[in-house]
Amino acid sequence: MKYFWIQLVLIVGSVSMALVFIRTWSQAKNRAWKRIAFSLFVVVNVYAVLRPTDVTWLAHQLGVGRGTDLVLYVMVLAMGFLTLNTFLRFRSLEKKITDLARTVAINEGMRHNDERLSAEPGAGAAVEADADSDSVKA
Repeated sequence: MKYFWIQLVLIVGSVSMALVFIRTWSQAKNRAWKRIAFSLFVVVNVYAVLRPTDVTWLAHQLGVGRGTDLVLYVMVLAMGFLTLNTFLRFRSLEKKITDLARTVAINEGMRHNDERLSAEPGAGAAVEADADSDSVKA
């Protein structure tokens, strides 16, 4: 009962993250391994909150002094993974945007050339003659 309130807050936080993830599941189009990994993360998180002595035991088995240190080390690795994943996703999106911008620029250039070249030949000459007469008057 001594740790009831902090355990309650941590479990509610984990369940809230899971609910947000599940609600946006279809929108996010997550891969199956990410879904499994996140679900496993939530289950392990709730277990660790309810049984902190088991985390300390596991830490001792792995050669880490305290359970909190083990949790910190795992979180550092998870943050590194998330940072790398975000970086790779942004780089992929930047490449897609660059390719899209190039395609749009090429299409616009081709459209502009088609409009310019498909104009009547006499109309182009008349415009040039008007420009020449304006420069002579000046």
